[in-house]
Amino acid sequence: MAGRQATAADLPHAGHVANAPAAPTNKPDRTKAWQATLARPSLATSTAFDSEGHLWRVVAREQRVLVSHSRDGGKTFSPSVAVNTAPEHIAGDGENRPKILLHDGVIFISWTQALDKPMTGHIRFSRSLDGGKTFSAPVTVNDDPQIISHRFEAMGVNDRGQVYLAWLDKRDLAAAQQTGQPYAGAAIYYAVSNDKGASFLPNRKLADHTCECCRVAMAMEPGGTPVVFWRHIFGKNTRDFALARLDEDPVPVRATHDDWAVDGCPHHGGAISIGPDGTYHLVWFTNGAERHGLFYASSADRGRSFSTSRAFGNEDAQAGHPDVLSLGQAVVVAWKEFDGKQASIETMHSNDGGRSWSAPRRLAATTGASDHPRLVANAGNAYLSWQTERDGLQLVAINRP
Repeated sequence: MAGRQATAADLPHAGHVANAPAAPTNKPDRTKAWQATLARPSLATSTAFDSEGHLWRVVAREQRVLVSHSRDGGKTFSPSVAVNTAPEHIAGDGENRPKILLHDGVIFISWTQALDKPMTGHIRFSRSLDGGKTFSAPVTVNDDPQIISHRFEAMGVNDRGQVYLAWLDKRDLAAAQQTGQPYAGAAIYYAVSNDKGASFLPNRKLADHTCECCRVAMAMEPGGTPVVFWRHIFGKNTRDFALARLDEDPVPVRATHDDWAVDGCPHHGGAISIGPDGTYHLVWFTNGAERHGLFYASSADRGRSFSTSRAFGNEDAQAGHPDVLSLGQAVVVAWKEFDGKQASIETMHSNDGGRSWSAPRRLAATTGASDHPRLVANAGNAYLSWQTERDGLQLVAINRP
C-alpha cells in the first residue's frame, strides 16, 4: 500500500461532501435506547503497569470511574478508589472506555461522560499525585460546552510529562446545521497539557469529517510527539483511516486505501503502536469492495509511505477489534473471533519488526460476554488484558519464541 501526503481531493471539506443527515430528533425510542445503554453494566476495562511492575486497572461501575491495582499479576486487586465523587454516566462500550496511564509517579485518567441527550458527551480528565490514594476533581477538557457529541477520547503522555487528549467532536457539524451547510461526520479535536495535567491549553482542531463513532487511537514517538490514528471520511463517503503527528503544524495523511464506502459509522476503530525505532505499526478492519477483514501495515518514515498491507484473522469467525503492541523488533497483534458458541482472543507475533509473522494461536476464550482485547507491556514483555463476564479480568503473558 503506497502512502502519500493527503491532498485537498482526499481530505473532504464542506463544499464537496454529501449532505449529512439532519440532527437526530430526541424521539422516545432513541432516548429509551440510549438510557438502556447507559444503564447496562460495562465490561470495558483499561490496564497499565507502573514502573515497579504493579498492574493498575480502571473500570466504570455505578456511575463511578474506579481505580485499583494488583501486586500479584491481576489475581487480586486493592480496594477501588472512586475518581469522581459525584455520580455521572460513563461511556463504557467496546469502542469507548475509561483510560489509564502512569508516568513518573502520576496516574492519569480520562473518560467520556455520557450526557442525557442521546449520543452526547464530554471529555473528562483527572490525575493522582499520591499513588492512587486520591484523585483531583474531574475537569471537562472540551472547551465547547454544547450538549453535543464530544466522545471517544484517546490519551497519551510523553517523557516530558505532556498530556495529550484527542477525541471526536461535533461542534462543527452543529455550526454547519445552524447555517444549512453540508457537513459529513464529526471533527477531531485535541488538547495539550504542559504541566502533567494540572491545566490544558485551548482545544485545537486536527481535521474535519471524521467517522462518528470509531475509536481514536494514539501512540507516542520516541521523541515524545504523539501520533493520532482514526477512521476518516474521504471523498463522498469512503471511510478509510488517516493519521497525523501532533507537532507544531499537524497535517493529516491518508494511511489506508481500502475504499470502503459505507453510509454510517462501522463502530470499528483501529490501533497504533510505535516502536523504539520510530516505526509505526497499524492494525484495522475494513469491509471494502475489493478486500475485507483485518489488516496490518507499518511505516518507517513517519507516515510518508506504508508497507504492503497484510491480512490476518479468520473472517468466517467475525475477526475484529484488533490491537497492536511494539516492543522493538518484537511486535504482537491480538484480535477477537467468535465461532457461534464462544469468543476467543487470537494472537500472532513478529520478531523482525513486522516483516514476517507467526501463525495465529488462541490465547483465551469464553462463552459469556466479553470486552475487546487490549495489549499492555511490562519490562519488555507483552500481556493480553481481557475482561470477561464469566472469569473477570484475564491477564495472560504472551510468550514469543
